[in-house]
Amino acid sequence: MNPEGLRDQASGLGAVSGTRLATVQTTTCPLCEATCGILVDVEDGQVRSVRGDRDDPFSRGYVCPKATALADLHHDPDRIRAPLIRDGSRWREVSWDDALDRAADGLARTRRQYGRDAVAIYYGNPVAHNLGLMTHALPFARALRTRNVYSASSADQLPQMLVALRMFGHLGLIPVPDLDRTDFFLVFGANPIVSNGSLMSAPDIGRRIRAIRARGGRVVVVDPRRTETANAADEHVAIRPGTDALLLAAMLHVVFSEGLVNLGRLEGRVTNLEAIAALVRGLPPERVARRTGVAADTTRRLALNFARATRAACYGRVGMCTQRYGTLASWLVQVVNLVTGHLDEEGGMMLTTPAVDVVAILSRLGLRGTFDRWRSRARRLPEFGGELPVATLADEIEAGGQIRALVTIAGNPVLSAPNGSRLDRALATLEHVVSIDPYLNETTRHAHVLLPPASPLTRAHYDLALYAFSVRNVAKYSEPVIARQPTERHDWEIVGELGARMFVPRLLRPLALRAARTLRPERLVDALLRIGPYPLTLAKLRDHPHGVDLGPLEPGRFVARIATADRKVDIAPDDFLEEARDRLFVEADRDLTGELLLIGRRQLRSNNSWMHNSRRLVKGPRACTLLIHPDDAAARSLANGDLAELGSTAGTVLVPVEVTDAVLPGVVSLPHGWGHDRDGIRLSIAREHAGASINDVTSELHLDTLSGTAAFNGTAVTVRRA
Repeated sequence: MNPEGLRDQASGLGAVSGTRLATVQTTTCPLCEATCGILVDVEDGQVRSVRGDRDDPFSRGYVCPKATALADLHHDPDRIRAPLIRDGSRWREVSWDDALDRAADGLARTRRQYGRDAVAIYYGNPVAHNLGLMTHALPFARALRTRNVYSASSADQLPQMLVALRMFGHLGLIPVPDLDRTDFFLVFGANPIVSNGSLMSAPDIGRRIRAIRARGGRVVVVDPRRTETANAADEHVAIRPGTDALLLAAMLHVVFSEGLVNLGRLEGRVTNLEAIAALVRGLPPERVARRTGVAADTTRRLALNFARATRAACYGRVGMCTQRYGTLASWLVQVVNLVTGHLDEEGGMMLTTPAVDVVAILSRLGLRGTFDRWRSRARRLPEFGGELPVATLADEIEAGGQIRALVTIAGNPVLSAPNGSRLDRALATLEHVVSIDPYLNETTRHAHVLLPPASPLTRAHYDLALYAFSVRNVAKYSEPVIARQPTERHDWEIVGELGARMFVPRLLRPLALRAARTLRPERLVDALLRIGPYPLTLAKLRDHPHGVDLGPLEPGRFVARIATADRKVDIAPDDFLEEARDRLFVEADRDLTGELLLIGRRQLRSNNSWMHNSRRLVKGPRACTLLIHPDDAAARSLANGDLAELGSTAGTVLVPVEVTDAVLPGVVSLPHGWGHDRDGIRLSIAREHAGASINDVTSELHLDTLSGTAAFNGTAVTVRRA
């Protein structure tokens, strides 16, 4: 433990002026993976301001615009504050007991009548940012004992988890870049300056990138769009969408052919190295240049510079994962790091040592991850970690009524899953939908019972999941900023009471309900801290409300954590090799000239689909625009601001165009999370800035076939004047 990180300061400063009470509370922003420390000014129960906490040892005062909008979220008049039941198209407020009874009875009835698999559950990205949902929602999903479990993972990071499972033996063994010590940061399909990191908790990425360059290092971004991160980098390598795996394979060809293989501390701990060498032997940079759009000499230079760098990290994220060969690209990123000696080394890709090591705990319990134990009924897509790909959720609802009821927790799949229009129609046919969500949005408008959790500022906070992917070892626990109202429920309380009503006999239910209300998430955190790698308890973290700096990432940790049966890394899993030989490498010789391809993009003022009801975040220039290259715009007689029809095999949307050379010719880009124009939602500000949903033109049939992850990027589209 680093003593410099132990700051003994008060969590709140109180001041009484007349009869008004003002406090400044420390907490952590719960909106993304950066885990930024914030100070919340509260006066008489009202949030006056939110600003960065300069005493937080990790974020050092940095916050993005979304953090300030926590005040808007807390006071939003559209946020649902009491349980609702829908009768037809009309909603009415009811008591918590009535709502929970109605929700549980409908789910139990469905299970009795049609079987366990007739009840599905979907949970969204905010679960990973929410202590109570991490401790209560995931066990609730397991308790349902249904094969129809879905989450945002299969629309996001699933390829990286599958790679970790197949190569390293545990789905959570995903290394992160040692940003503060690297001298070569190579980025594929990620925009961390906007995302604030992803599978990489790293507040103020802009400062960290500037620091790399200031110490003489180099930052290179490979992306079809000149992103905000690319603008801050030394070099932007423009690549055709969906070809990252081909470029990485060609880089590996250079590494092997030039004799630059160096396994470092993993020497003797890697199997099937010869298989990967043989795989890439026939894929020199010259062969893939036409397909990727990256010149052969650029590919060679990237490979040589990365292999020869003393400290280098190759990192890829959402744009790389959500494409046709997302698993292969995620795999080859890890192979590039491994064979150049940059895995488990300072400045390379390393494992975090979190104070609560969830991955280690699960591993000791034998819970390392599963793959392909069963398949979906309609399209035979594989299970991963007990979940099916969200791309097949509509199939399973429509195929003979296999799914009759659905629980959604902190998710909006109508806007986040592929072919959202089809899923929207499918949800309307369900017999019973229960949603745990603070808003009536595009998905929860289909609920029969809406159970709204209290504001994030009213709950305790500890990042159980995100600290496992932090670029520095840190820990922080925060008390609630504002007490929840007696009429409100935390989301973990809702899940606990719903489970008690579903799974406990009526005679024992009062006892179970009392137990559910007392099984608080922070009690579990305290117990896990006590068995963790540091001398920490919840009491100690309470004494240091700005957080504790536990030091930099430690080399050698990865070697000790390999969880395969033979304790060695399988660098070339058989199914990955087969997919590469039989499908990917055929792509190297295809000529797709003239095809227009769609990619998504993230925005700093947007948080997927659910922060668009904050006026401060949506004000200003129109955010939901279609980026198009000047050559492609001219060919279609389009100018800035013109309305265009964007179409695909899945559907069409109308969207204004923004002409820019930031995208490659043949590439268009639309941000995700918009499309707030459906009837029945209660998002007054978002409706004023509705935009168009990119997932009304992405196809549920366009997948990474290894993992079943939705391949949002690389969708073939047409664009014409509306």
